[in-house]
Formats: sequence, C-alpha cells, structure tokens
Amino acid sequence: MIAPPPWTGRSDGSGLEHLRWHHVVRPYEPDNVAENGCVVIGFASDEGVRRNRGRPGAAAGPDALRAALAGLALDRARSIEDAGTLAVTAGELEAGQAALGRTVAAAMDAHRLPVVLGGGHEVAYGTYLGVAASRLRQGRPRLGILNLDAHFDLRGDPIPSSGTPFRQIAAAERTAGTTHRYDVLGISQPSNTTALFDTARQLGVRYLLDEHCGSSDRDRVDVFVTDVLDAVDLVYLTIDLDVLPASVAPGVSAPAAFGVPMEIIQRVCDRVTVSGKLAAVDVAELNPAFDIDNRTARTAARLIHRIVVGHVPPVPTT
Repeated sequence: MIAPPPWTGRSDGSGLEHLRWHHVVRPYEPDNVAENGCVVIGFASDEGVRRNRGRPGAAAGPDALRAALAGLALDRARSIEDAGTLAVTAGELEAGQAALGRTVAAAMDAHRLPVVLGGGHEVAYGTYLGVAASRLRQGRPRLGILNLDAHFDLRGDPIPSSGTPFRQIAAAERTAGTTHRYDVLGISQPSNTTALFDTARQLGVRYLLDEHCGSSDRDRVDVFVTDVLDAVDLVYLTIDLDVLPASVAPGVSAPAAFGVPMEIIQRVCDRVTVSGKLAAVDVAELNPAFDIDNRTARTAARLIHRIVVGHVPPVPTT
C-alpha cells in the first residue's frame, strides 16, 4: 500500500464553518471506531483497461480524485480516513484485486464505508471480493450490485480485464452458492454487442438504456432504482464515469457519445446513499491524461462528496 499524498487546499479560516475535505482527512486507523465514517482507498490500475484494448491512463485516477475532493466544503466535521493506494503492476491484476478485497472487507468490518478510487473498471471485482467477505454480507444474503455504466462488462474472455468483472462476480456467486442481483443504469446500445445483451439476459441482468435515462425520464429511473433497493439487503454501488456524456466527462477510457445527464446520476447516487443499504462504492475509469480542465475529476468528486455526506450506514446485524 502506497501512502497517500498530502491533502492540501484552500483555507479560509480555522473555524468549523470553514471546513473542507483536506482539513478533516486523516490516515486510516482500522482499530479506531468511526461512527458513520468512510475510508478512501486508491486502486491505481489500468492493467485491466490495457487487457481490454482500451486507452491506458486510469492508474493516475486516484490521486486526481483526491486532488479534486480536497477543496470541497463540508457542512460539519466528519470522519474521513485515507488508507493509501494499491498500485497494480503489469501482470499483477489478480493479486491487486485480492489485496483490494481484503482492504475493503477490513474497512467494512470496522464500520466504515469504503470509497474506492479507481483505476479501470477492473476495480469492481476487487471491491466485490471485499463486500462478499465482509461480516455485513454474511448477515444480509441478498446482495445488489448497481452499476452506473455505458457497458455491461460481462465479457467471457479467459483473461480478466476491465470488461469482465461482472461475469467474474456471477461465477464467484455460483461457486459460493450465494446469489446476487446485478442492475445497470445507462447502457449504450451501440457500445454493447448483441452477444453481450444475450449474456445479460441469460444472467438475469436488469438494465436501463441511456436513451431512457434523460432528464424527462426521472420517473422511469426512480422506479428502476426503487426496484433494486426493495429487492436487496445490501448494495454495492459502482460508478463508471463513462456513463456520463463526453461533454461532462471527457477524461475517461471510453468517452460516451450520448450518456446519462449528471442530474440523473446524482439523483440515483443520492437515493442509494440514504437507503441505509449502501455498503461500498467505487468510482472507475477516470483518465486524467484526457481530461479537460479537470472536468471529469471535479464531476466525480461531487458525486463522491454527496455520497459521503449523505450516507446512512446499514445497521449491523446481531
């Protein structure tokens, strides 16, 4: 684990009324009790993107997200810790995902919300490993995975990549004898082959196309999210930034030609974080080398900020 860079930013004063993220973030101390706290975990990887023949650069995402978060204002003092960053080297993706899983599980067992900063969307399998191994999952068998994404990421390739994590999760759930529900909001039809739509149907994946997630489709989106939340005990939320329009999120591995409006994505995140079921969240595919004026990083930081400040933690089972 690489120690995080210093959190720095503007300071307008020393009082609580001037709080920003960089004022409150402290090193992760898993043995300390942090009521309604969160822990930031970096996952610096673009190995999965490279294997999926995408444009590399997402490994620089975690530090860019930290920089974008640092100056955001907080309404009050909050428990926010930084565990540092897992750096994945070429050929070591599977080991990196396993290490991430252990870190996520430990954070959940210490009553924190893990906020994982990717990295390519291969981060999803690592986050899932942590959720699956946590004590919280053991007491809540109905796991829901809500993916905000233009892609299913259900490829059946023999070598894991950023395009395979949810196929891997389905296989892991079968092997463990457990079940999960996988829903995707923002699917781009031109970006997913008929074979991938067929795989989604075979696996019982529920999805909403990006063209059905516009500003005028709020009611349809609300019904979709309500159906997810009502059907599960625990939610793992994963946000692939390519779900947003390229004008909003240009700095991603695969920019969207259409995309889902920011107001809809924010609305979904707000509903999930206050549900009392959100156990872990990750943000994937920020590629700072292709960002414009830090636009993508700032957008992602706003989503993370709202999730953290609005989060209602699941009640531990006895």
